[in-house]
Amino acid sequence: MGENLDIITIGESLIELSSSVSLAYSQTLDKYYGGDTLCTAVAAQRLGSKTGYISRVANDPFREYLLDAWQSEGLDISQVKLIDGFNGIYFVGHPEDGEKEFVYYRKKTAATKLSIDDISKDYILSADVIYATGVTQSLSLSAKEAVNKAFQIAAENNMTTAYDPNFDCRLWSIQDAKDAFGEISDYLNIVFLNLEHDAVKLFEIDSPDKCIKYLWDKGIKIVVVKSAKDRGYFVGFEGDMTFIKFQTDEIIDSTGSGDAFNGAFLHGMNSGMTPFEAAKLASVDAAIQCKGMGAIKSTPYKEQVYQAYYGQ
Repeated sequence: MGENLDIITIGESLIELSSSVSLAYSQTLDKYYGGDTLCTAVAAQRLGSKTGYISRVANDPFREYLLDAWQSEGLDISQVKLIDGFNGIYFVGHPEDGEKEFVYYRKKTAATKLSIDDISKDYILSADVIYATGVTQSLSLSAKEAVNKAFQIAAENNMTTAYDPNFDCRLWSIQDAKDAFGEISDYLNIVFLNLEHDAVKLFEIDSPDKCIKYLWDKGIKIVVVKSAKDRGYFVGFEGDMTFIKFQTDEIIDSTGSGDAFNGAFLHGMNSGMTPFEAAKLASVDAAIQCKGMGAIKSTPYKEQVYQAYYGQ
């Protein structure tokens, strides 16, 4: 744990089983791993950041696969605790006609046991940026308390804190998500939002610029709003707003593309970019990511992303 880190993320890992066809007719499934904050950590790591991950992993047959994979990525997993139980899993299918299929099993998994005991002040202070999501908070009351503690430590020590509500009505209610955001909003420097899923449902705001101003008024300095209808990202910082368009229309699998964007954005910011430059880099990263199958499996590496970024 002695090495300084750039970014630490907190959350759950899941086994990913995906198919290029409908789950109903798939004969085989591709195995990888996923989880929103894990995807963000890997995206930043693959761009050159030193990234740490806080989670709990179960002592089931997937244990060695997960830990070996993360070590191969170069993630610092010194704060990943191994416990008895089982790991979460999700399935992704892609029917020829119709919407992407997504099924998950995550109740009472190892990650739901996350607690304030997993948050080491010394470890938090070893990084520049702390990142978590509403998904992490939704795991359990103890996981929400862990996120709150990490953000409080970071804020009290003038560190950068970043958050994505990543709201999903299958995980918890709108009111619970609102309350969870309210508990940490005073600690946040950077917030990522999906206009349709987060801003509209949690804040009842359907305008990117109004959403940015709303969060600015709460003291949040940097706000990024992804808008599917506008085909891009609105970025607000120090009274200025800019629009970064989506970099591709060729989408094979959008699973995890928003999480990859967040990881690339945090990498860019921590590397000295402005928020607007970081958003452009992140849009390139997300565009490459969604051209492949799998949330983390298709997350690109530094050379490919920077070549595309500077080639524009």
